[in-house]
Amino acid sequence: GKTSDYAEADKSTTELPKVKTNYKRSKKNGSSEFLSGKDTIEKLELPKGYKIELFADEKRFPDLANPVQMSFDNKGRLWVACMPSYPHWQPGDPRPQDKLLIFEDTNNDGKADKQTVFYDKLHLSIGFELAAEGVYVSQADSLILLTDTDGDDKADKKEYLLSGFDDHDTHHAISAFTTDPSGAIYMGEGVFLHSNVESVYGTHRGTNGGFFRYNPKRRHLERSAQLNIPNPWGIAFDKWGQNFFLRTSSTKVHWMMPGTVKSIYGQGMDPGEDLIKTNKVRPTSGLEIISSRHFPDDVQGDFLYCNNIGFLGIKQQKVEDDDTGYKLTYRQDQLVSNEGNFRPVDLEFAPDGSLYVIDWSNTLIGHMQHNARDPLRDHVHGRVYRITYPSRDLVTPAKVHGASIDELLENLKIHEDRTRYRTRRELRGRDTNEVVAKTKAWAAGLSKSDSNYEHHLLEALWVTWGHNQIDQDLLKKLLKSDDYKVRSAAVRAVRYNKHQISNHVDLLKEAAEDKHGRVRLEALTAASWLPQAEGKAVLEIVKQQPIDSWIETPIEFAESTLSGTVIPKKEKVAVPRHLKKDSKKLFILGKEVYHRDAHCATCHQADGKGLPNAGFPPLSRTKWAIEDPERLIKLTLKGLNGEMEVQGKTYDGAMIPFEGLLTDREVAGVLTYVRNSFGNQASVIKSEDVKKIRDEMKGKPDLLNATELLKQYPHKK
Repeated sequence: GKTSDYAEADKSTTELPKVKTNYKRSKKNGSSEFLSGKDTIEKLELPKGYKIELFADEKRFPDLANPVQMSFDNKGRLWVACMPSYPHWQPGDPRPQDKLLIFEDTNNDGKADKQTVFYDKLHLSIGFELAAEGVYVSQADSLILLTDTDGDDKADKKEYLLSGFDDHDTHHAISAFTTDPSGAIYMGEGVFLHSNVESVYGTHRGTNGGFFRYNPKRRHLERSAQLNIPNPWGIAFDKWGQNFFLRTSSTKVHWMMPGTVKSIYGQGMDPGEDLIKTNKVRPTSGLEIISSRHFPDDVQGDFLYCNNIGFLGIKQQKVEDDDTGYKLTYRQDQLVSNEGNFRPVDLEFAPDGSLYVIDWSNTLIGHMQHNARDPLRDHVHGRVYRITYPSRDLVTPAKVHGASIDELLENLKIHEDRTRYRTRRELRGRDTNEVVAKTKAWAAGLSKSDSNYEHHLLEALWVTWGHNQIDQDLLKKLLKSDDYKVRSAAVRAVRYNKHQISNHVDLLKEAAEDKHGRVRLEALTAASWLPQAEGKAVLEIVKQQPIDSWIETPIEFAESTLSGTVIPKKEKVAVPRHLKKDSKKLFILGKEVYHRDAHCATCHQADGKGLPNAGFPPLSRTKWAIEDPERLIKLTLKGLNGEMEVQGKTYDGAMIPFEGLLTDREVAGVLTYVRNSFGNQASVIKSEDVKKIRDEMKGKPDLLNATELLKQYPHKK
């Protein structure tokens, strides 16, 4: 019942020093001058046949600032989470007012003409998901539920569901929300964080990168995947219920299911094979699967993902099965921006089959590169764009909100994944007994001659699962399907409904000897969550079947989990023969530093070849790496900015300074490693060499100019 005077309390807060920007003008990445949303379109390139338009921007809607995630509701309206308080709130400033906005196109001209503020008292809400009961939102260290109780499109009730999610590094907290076919919410969590979340089912702990899964019907949380990854900022489910994710700080896309083996606290699992083989870029954000009759037939099922440093735009990859798993093949750049402040971070197909993209629109990107209080961090710009393929008709939006249960069930036959996604969401909000009864009747009346018959049955199964009353007769039928994709999906349903299915262990044992690896892998990951004896029994059956590269690591991890033992580290560093004694130790230390999260390998890659297409230069056989040690030490300590030529290609960007991150010995080690790896062979750099230059450069500005540095230390002829 007591009140606090926050203004009075803040008066005693130490005044923070002013920060000078370290921004250096760049032709490609970030500009201190913003183009309008309309003018930006002139800088955007799309493949032949596609068109892009501006749906909304901060000029018409000033609340649209720093948009980070979006989703269409069952009425066809676009919801956008905006967080101008990023990257952090400073004590003494006005309290954050990050917003959840609703945009409508009331005259169907492809442009927003109405905005509603659903809630405006958020702080760094980097994930949200719509549901019949309200909106689930990431709120600092908590998962909250916002509810509109009187139907005016404004939240008037806030419920804290779970707390204990780590948020000390703000852009790594639970984010990129999306639901599986049952309505359970998947939430990504980044590296450096350590979450400890209490629930009625027990305490759930996560460390350094992975995913939580929250089932709203049961209020059940699990650490679904504990992986050796940095930041996952994109999750998508395909039409068969298989989930995929982006490894944002690297260049990788992974299939999530192999990594969902139950973990031992503190032990991360290798996420498995990188599905992207060519045209790699980083950092990625936002993942969507093409499922729209408005888009060409030959691109259906392709992956789309955004990138916002170096390459600014959307990459498109074709998806194919690869034995147990999958493979991606680069198809095209769906969108390329020549405007440096264009920062695409999320994308989703609308009810009419068009593709929407949100633009964070910022001069500066990232925590490492720039001070959190850099004065050029933008807090007012934000745009939403809409991509169409005009030679093909838009999709007629299906009726979802206000449709009868019978109409909704028929929607489950529609081609578009997102239409079925929103339809299942609507059905989860209807009376359980009526929905389950009508769904069973609908499934029983489906035509077996329909080429999509079993997928329709799978949709029916997911509807009953979404009401926590899974149709066990239908489940058993689908477990016997001739299609391994259907059987895999059915095994996933067994995994999450074992509280209802008395013979779930027997069903998993049968799946463990399935002829297809994907089904066996589903059984394996499910088994890791069983009591020890039951889980090991399933695991032993899997081990008797063929084991490919997709299954090998999950088996090892499941054995560790079920036996309660930690997998010992196996890595042995191969040191070049010409390095001896302390030089050898420096090399070994340097390899560890190089591969640390958010250090050298992030941009220059594990093989030292960089990502030339994304603006990150190679280190392999480059003069910058193997020539003058002083030049290399200086640019490592102070960072680098401006145009530079590497192996005949011009790069224009910035390398972060490591002066405050690494000791003299760590700098010496990582530079020794770089100079003697990737086909390089050069002199060792010693700690005393680094200390000498560190002392000389102390207090001097960060981000050395590449051209000026090269004048001081020219390349050898």
